[in-house]
Amino acid sequence: MDQVGHDAVTPLDAAREYVRRGWCVVPIPYKQKRPVIKEWEQLRLAEDELSQYFDQPANVGLILGEPSGNLVDVDLDCVEARAIASNYLPVTGAKSGRAGAADSHWWYVAGGARTVQHRDPVTRKMIVELRSTGGQTVVGPSIHPSGQQYDVLTGEPAVVPAEMLTACVEALAKRVIELRHGDTDPVAASGNGRTDAVVRTGSHLDRTTKHQSTSDVESRALAYLDKLPPAISGNGGHAATYTAATVLVHGFEIDPEHALTLLLDHFNPRCEPPWTEKELRHKVTSAATKPHNQPRGWLLNQQWEQPIDTGVDISALVGQAEGKVPTVRATEREPPTDSADDPGPIPTELLRVPGFISEVMDFSLATAPYPNQPLAFCGALALQAFLGGRKVRDQADNRTNLYLLSLAHSSSGKDWPRRVNTRILHAIDQANALGEHFASGEGLQDALYVRPAMLFQTDEIDGLLQSINKAKDARYEGILGTLLTMYSAAASVFPMRRKAGKERGETIEQPCLVIYGTAIPTHYYAALSERMLTNGFFARMLIVEAGKRGEGQEPKIADLPPRILETATYWANFNPGKGNMGNFFPIPHIVHYTDEAQSLLIDARRHCEAQYAKAEERGDPVGMTVWGRTNEHIRKLALLYSISANHREPSIDADAANWATQFATHQTRRMLFMAQSHVADNPFHAECLKLLKKLRDAGGRMGRNKLMRTMHLKMADFDQIISTLLSQGDINSVEIPTKTKSAFGYQLASEIRHDEG
Repeated sequence: MDQVGHDAVTPLDAAREYVRRGWCVVPIPYKQKRPVIKEWEQLRLAEDELSQYFDQPANVGLILGEPSGNLVDVDLDCVEARAIASNYLPVTGAKSGRAGAADSHWWYVAGGARTVQHRDPVTRKMIVELRSTGGQTVVGPSIHPSGQQYDVLTGEPAVVPAEMLTACVEALAKRVIELRHGDTDPVAASGNGRTDAVVRTGSHLDRTTKHQSTSDVESRALAYLDKLPPAISGNGGHAATYTAATVLVHGFEIDPEHALTLLLDHFNPRCEPPWTEKELRHKVTSAATKPHNQPRGWLLNQQWEQPIDTGVDISALVGQAEGKVPTVRATEREPPTDSADDPGPIPTELLRVPGFISEVMDFSLATAPYPNQPLAFCGALALQAFLGGRKVRDQADNRTNLYLLSLAHSSSGKDWPRRVNTRILHAIDQANALGEHFASGEGLQDALYVRPAMLFQTDEIDGLLQSINKAKDARYEGILGTLLTMYSAAASVFPMRRKAGKERGETIEQPCLVIYGTAIPTHYYAALSERMLTNGFFARMLIVEAGKRGEGQEPKIADLPPRILETATYWANFNPGKGNMGNFFPIPHIVHYTDEAQSLLIDARRHCEAQYAKAEERGDPVGMTVWGRTNEHIRKLALLYSISANHREPSIDADAANWATQFATHQTRRMLFMAQSHVADNPFHAECLKLLKKLRDAGGRMGRNKLMRTMHLKMADFDQIISTLLSQGDINSVEIPTKTKSAFGYQLASEIRHDEG
């Protein structure tokens, strides 16, 4: 921050510069801090009017908030706040202060921010204040009453969301209180039953009481919760619960942690089934950080029974309490709650299918330099899917075509299952059905026109997705379009493009495209976009993580087992069609369900439909897309199980149905969790996810300096990410014990809650 002396810049010079920057100024008597002009908040001095006020000894004040383009000031009123401010506040290019209180004012542009004061609950002295509309701050070259000179405000204030800045200031104040008073409750210790968070609207002050179970505010909030009829609180509605949290946190200005307690004690017992504490905590956190259309504390001076139009559907809930029937509408897009809990990697017991698939797996594991069960399983499953292509189907006409993806790190043995498959297909004279590269959508169509059943084994899935996201030509879009359409055409006809010189385009009868892809995990998820998640490509894939590289073994040259060759040859020669045209117009053999299996598959379908409905209710397009395909995956996998267990007389029995259901539903939840944890909406979000992953990999916490080194970012960018995650409640600041002294760092919020539990 440049400090300019009083002799160098006059009050008039400074006032002119401030006005040129779009800020409104107010004259203040020399060596004073408050204006004496009545209704100064309405003062809008033009540049040619400034001389009559500032061409003399005077102090200069900046009118904050809306009049000055949403300019706001974070005033750090104590030594502790100034010392740790950089750990909590967003980075900004504009700071000011005076001798003895350098950089005590941090400046931002935050539309909609409101003035909030945070005082020590014991000493009653100010800790930090966020000043906005209705307030003003003295700036240089003004003179403080003590005779010290203020810095002239230069530099560019950072543009930040109001909700984020408010949360950062609150977090800073809480940390100062912790440093002063330790782990004891300073509110209880003070005997006044309240913390001093004061919210200012214009020139009016509203005091918020917190942690006071018998307060009038809490009594009214409890009356609101208790008035909600069972039909509302018992329907498990995401929107209704989110709205209740919004009423407590914003309408009644109750601290989020205390709001969570109220919901658990007074709202949750009437929900059927009750929310978990983690689910309710998410809704309270979202309500505390998401914007809405009402001013904070709008219910403090109202009776809640009155109909209120809030923009977050509060009026709808109040209407229910009065016996009215409102239309409930969700106003925020909830994350996929049903998939938010990580089910973990696929259990090893689900990586076994009797018969051909296990036999190919065992051969691959026995001969691989680095055996890996998930990789061997995916390779064998893909081979079985290809061999059964256009030859079998179930009663619902589901086919064996799959898009399989194994996620594994470099040098972990990704290539070995592909080599085993190539060797088997070469031995049965089917090597010309193998593909490796997707040159173009047209090329893929031409290949399947010649060989309607093909197995593409590729290590370029992540590269393909990156090319689709970044390329400007239509070639990569054509590949994606062909992959999406070809998958769905397995039981019908794929219409090819019409080529030059031909009156009509050709068709591919019942194409069976099986993809066995491999990719590096971080590269794959970085290549995905929200568009990819919702256009159906992600939902069509079965994704299996290979985990750590297996223990090495001495590779061996071994002949293909006779049983594998016998089964593979059977499939190569099996022709369910009629006559010479059977290869062109096949009539696949129908594999029937047993009665028990059909009952299990019906239950599985209903479960998938219920998950789809929940995703639809909370406005989650990714969850809808993925759960919309899960039942189809279950049917395909059950079919593959049956033809692997008995290729000559297959039947989809209860074992096939149970395995397929467990495998597909587990992988759906895992895919949704991984997408939520890795797929970013934009580059900044990607860096936020990267930092959270660094903390997870480090056991949940890490020192600030070490974390900054691992992120490889500029300090300003790093601090912006930290500020965002702090405000969202994803991380918390912690003291980390070391051999010498405690280090300042960050910890995942979930880890803190786990430790406290």
